[in-house]
Amino acid sequence: MFSLLSTALAANGALTATIEIPRLAVAEYHRPYTAIWIQTPRGAPEANLAVWYDTELRDDEGETWLKDLRQWWRRVGRSADLPIDGVSGPTRAPGTHEVTLAADDPRLQSLEPGEYELVFEAAREVGGRELLTIPFTWPATEPLSLSAEGERELGMVGLSLNP
Repeated sequence: MFSLLSTALAANGALTATIEIPRLAVAEYHRPYTAIWIQTPRGAPEANLAVWYDTELRDDEGETWLKDLRQWWRRVGRSADLPIDGVSGPTRAPGTHEVTLAADDPRLQSLEPGEYELVFEAAREVGGRELLTIPFTWPATEPLSLSAEGERELGMVGLSLNP
């Protein structure tokens, strides 16, 4: 089911990242801060796709907690000018969410042919952290759907590429 959904989504754009935020049965639930980005296999950041955090707090206090997205913060966040236009947004409720980039998106246009990883990171107050990566080759030569499954903070995540 997931790969069919991902393949259908990819038809609308060159790259679609799909992320499931699971519904957790806990006493105190907070929506996770989440980052999705593309990096080289050595960890060099290439493109931000999404950074979801509490954008409603006074005095941009939500930005203070972005450092809990440890890998994203070390590689990208601490030097980013926040909010990142077209990337930053509010936290998401449990469910499946997608980020789709068209072939002419500058973030894809700047990628050199080669090996990359799509990275998903989530951190939740009074919860845990989770990081998942999906390796891929750019550019895609044929439609491709890849996925990985989290253990707690993330459910199924996916990458669909459409040449």
